[in-house]
Amino acid sequence: MKKNNLDPRTKLGIVLVISTLAILYNDFLILSLLLLIAVIIAIWMKSDLIHILKRIKKLIILMLAIAFVQSIATRGGNTLLSLGGLTLITDYGLIKALEFTLRISIIIISSVILTTSNSRELVQGLVQMKVPYEIAFMVSIAIRFLPILRDEMVDKVIALQLRGVDLKNIKLKEKLKVYKYLLLPITTNSILKAKELATAMEMRGFRAYPKRTSFLVLKMKHIDYIVITMSLISFLGFIIIL
Repeated sequence: MKKNNLDPRTKLGIVLVISTLAILYNDFLILSLLLLIAVIIAIWMKSDLIHILKRIKKLIILMLAIAFVQSIATRGGNTLLSLGGLTLITDYGLIKALEFTLRISIIIISSVILTTSNSRELVQGLVQMKVPYEIAFMVSIAIRFLPILRDEMVDKVIALQLRGVDLKNIKLKEKLKVYKYLLLPITTNSILKAKELATAMEMRGFRAYPKRTSFLVLKMKHIDYIVITMSLISFLGFIIIL
């Protein structure tokens, strides 16, 4: 799928605006509107929405569990579920749980907008925003390491399944123990990969000179300025009106 040709700094600004509004507001209707806006922008940016929904689906159990705990911990409103005189769930707590789920979904969907730019463009965009190259490069490496950690986890789970361990049919307590044992080798492999990367960078003279030059120089277009202006106006509009 062809990627959107907006400047990565413009995309970063959009993500910051949407994520900030999602954190600032606790209203269910406003968060629903922000989610709709995030989805529309993601479609316009030619993001892979099917892949996004699959990511959210994998996190839905964790999100619902956290939302359930938040619903129990939030007091106020009419009781919907009680046990032995102890109020477990209220309508107010349920609304707060839904708001939490919406907020996480907004942040996930909006952050995927950045994936429509390659890591080199993202690093160069941060550098041209006067972010130190080391920090910009660190952000790029962190983004690249997330798929590596995921692949490590998938490989370990498949290895367990080949040995006859069915994670879907064991109890939650046993499943947590299994994941705890998987954490050590995954962390060890990640550290080894990080050391290999650091060695390769040193051999190529990383930070050998105080100043760096780049063949890639990003230039913002008219559409970038239009989008940034609209984003700022929308942000101020949300703050003033809502």
